[in-house]
Amino acid sequence: MNKEELRKSIEENCSFSFSRSGGKGGQNVNKVNTKVHVSVPLGKISGLSEAEMQQLILRLKSHINSRLEVFADAEDSRSQEQNRTSAVERLIAKIISASQVRKKRRKTHPTAASRERRLKSKKLRSSLKKERGYFSGTKL
Repeated sequence: MNKEELRKSIEENCSFSFSRSGGKGGQNVNKVNTKVHVSVPLGKISGLSEAEMQQLILRLKSHINSRLEVFADAEDSRSQEQNRTSAVERLIAKIISASQVRKKRRKTHPTAASRERRLKSKKLRSSLKKERGYFSGTKL
């Protein structure tokens, strides 16, 4: 993965749309479009290998729209410019984390010592519970 090339391709090919943001803002909240929706077409993203692109598509199914664009939103700030940079950073982080190929987990077995410790603690617990019984001190 070439992160610089990826960042450059996203910044050059992304498109923005703006809408009214919810939350704080006072009288200004109903007049200013500060919420940012950023999207980039999958075909224009460069810097990823074929396997990484397949991982991206597989993991971000719910973040890809019908026009095959990956998208992200930001409405944290009252400033449209801050939300714009925040949305682009979120989109880049989302693509990087989703496209990484994870190592396959190797199954392991418990060691003999750990099995012994487990059985010892079970026997201790069992004896404690037996001693709590009604007839524990008396013989029948």
